[in-house]
Parts: sequence; C-alpha cells; structure tokens
Amino acid sequence: MPDGVISTDDPLAGDVRELLERHLAYARANTPPEDVHALEVEALLDPAVTFFSFRADGELLGVGALKRLDDEHAEIKSMHTADAARGRGIARALVDHMVGVARERGHRRVSIETGAGPAFSAARGLYASARFTPCGPFGDYSPSPNSAYMTLNLDDPARSTGPSTKRTR
Repeated sequence: MPDGVISTDDPLAGDVRELLERHLAYARANTPPEDVHALEVEALLDPAVTFFSFRADGELLGVGALKRLDDEHAEIKSMHTADAARGRGIARALVDHMVGVARERGHRRVSIETGAGPAFSAARGLYASARFTPCGPFGDYSPSPNSAYMTLNLDDPARSTGPSTKRTR
C-alpha cells in the first residue's frame, strides 16, 4: 500500500475541487452527455455521501466517495487519482478503504458505474482486481452501451478488509 493517509475530506476545499473538476472534464470528454453520471461537487455534500481523500505529506493524490443507496447497498462515486500519482496503488487503497467502510456500516453490496469505452478500461480493471463483477444497472441507472456496471457482494468472506483509518506504508 502506498504511503499516505485516507480520511474524510471537504469536496469544497480548493485542491479537492480542482481534482474533481479534472474528473468531470475527463468524464465529459469520453462519454456522451446523457451518460455522464459523475457527481458535481455540490452533489458530494449530500448527507448520503461520504467523501474521502488520499493525501501524502499534505498533497492530494486521489479522491473517492461512498454513497448510501439503501441500508444494504452503497455505490462508489467520484473516484479519481491525480495524473502524477497514477500507478502507485492509490485508487486501490481508496477502493479497499471504501469497501471496508461500507462493510462496517452494514451494507451487503457495493456497486460502481463507470464508462464502457476504452478510456475507462483501467477503471474497470481496477474494480475487477478488487473482485467487483459485472452486473446490470442498479439504483436509478438505465441500461446504456456507454456504462459498465459492477458490484461486489460483501457477504463474500474473502473480502473481509476493513477501512484504512491510519497512515499507510
């Protein structure tokens, strides 16, 4: 696991907003407008959303959010790693942390919607490596050739990871 700290953060903080704007720009550049499901910064303030950041020595390297869909189901949203920090395991650390938080909250399933095109192949690979499997649309999503839906059953004993609340090494 890379050196850094994962903690709840403020999506309105200046450096966070900048990274989220890059996330939204990437989604808009690679997805038709009707299928961009990335949350605007203000939507991350919803009480159903817990927003996390990964920082090393105070520098923001990645973000992600966990949205409660219902008592048993949560969704990962707004995953993005700073360009300079890609390939260092930061996104995986955030995914594992959010899965652990979801488990602690009693959720039985965590899902994700990401792009189906080539620009999102790394994201799909990340989730597959974390044992997410393809599924149909969930929540308010509709079938779309531009979206890939994946889910992780938290009742699977092989996924007993808890949240990472301390400094990682």
